Amino acid sequence: MKTFETIFNKLNWEDVKESIYSKNPSDVELALGKRGKRTLEDFKALISPAASDYLEEMAQLSHSITQKRFGKTLQMYIPLYLSNECQNICTYCGFSYDNKIARRTLTDAEILREVEVIKALGYDHVLLVTGEANKTVGVSYLANAIKLIRPHFSNISIEVQPLEESEYKELIELGLHSVLVYQETYHRENYSLHHTKGKKSNFPYRIDTPERLGRAGAYKIGLGVLIGLDDWRTDSFFNAMHLDYLEKNFWQTKYSVSFPRLRPHASPPTPLLEERDDSQPADGERQISDKELTQLICAYRIFDEEVELSLSTRESPNFRDHIIKLGITSISAGSKTNPGGYASAPESLEQFEIHDERSPQEIASMIRAKGYEAVWKDWDRTYQLLER
Repeated sequence: MKTFETIFNKLNWEDVKESIYSKNPSDVELALGKRGKRTLEDFKALISPAASDYLEEMAQLSHSITQKRFGKTLQMYIPLYLSNECQNICTYCGFSYDNKIARRTLTDAEILREVEVIKALGYDHVLLVTGEANKTVGVSYLANAIKLIRPHFSNISIEVQPLEESEYKELIELGLHSVLVYQETYHRENYSLHHTKGKKSNFPYRIDTPERLGRAGAYKIGLGVLIGLDDWRTDSFFNAMHLDYLEKNFWQTKYSVSFPRLRPHASPPTPLLEERDDSQPADGERQISDKELTQLICAYRIFDEEVELSLSTRESPNFRDHIIKLGITSISAGSKTNPGGYASAPESLEQFEIHDERSPQEIASMIRAKGYEAVWKDWDRTYQLLER
């Protein structure tokens, strides 16, 4: 089996970009009218500038597909940050090694205090997040954390440094359900500009991570790009291509796609992190307006009816309120992006500023007002136990 990197290396970024931007209304109409599985060429058309005039049709189709496949439900999850220690230098992250701030890694007692607060909010699905510091928050630390919290949650996911296949297997055996690993950007040269030190600077190792997860038997793999590092359309195409490859080669695994946009953080400001008016079209190809993000979310749903689409508190309340009917299947609420943020150390450094600060109860009320149900319990674990 050819690796994804082998296939990826045969494509030229600029050629792919030109192909996307050259799509015309006929290509968009063909993609929208197709019955059955859409192709990657269809996806290009749906994310192209030409598709912006078809947003209403895309929204209606995306809504219909999502409701048919997932019903009127939204899975609720919450991140639990365990550590802000990191050995990488990344230009866009508050945890970057060169950011001279106080570092903190939660103890067992502190983890359990965070769990107590999160459970009181009603959550049964938790996402464990750390910086990438293998010696401090390596596999042994993660294994211990999973053992600690497994009795309290039906669904445990992680977003940490890429690991080896054997290490993923070890954590899966302990109860790990899902792993989120974002490529950040598929533009190899630009990737190097934003990741200048640490293991994360190894582009081939990172791009191979989902395959190691597939071989390890992960129940679900989460993909995504950090929108704002490069041309969002081209980056999103390569992410969809990666998704398509994984679904064909690791078909027993579930997949999700997230849509993180750059947010301000504690590091010195950069042009990429300047505040913008999301009600207006974004300037440049890297940034994305709310309208364009809606187009992207609808394009993913039309392209792949089975993939789960997730939206975090990075987005504004207004945007989240209006997008949930158009393809999103999971959503976070009440999030803290600092270790100990719920109870143990609320003053510790945030990875980035959240935008939607409403409580989980407020989000659940909003979801009900839209005619949908907020799902706190993840039933997949029950089905897995029955299958065994």
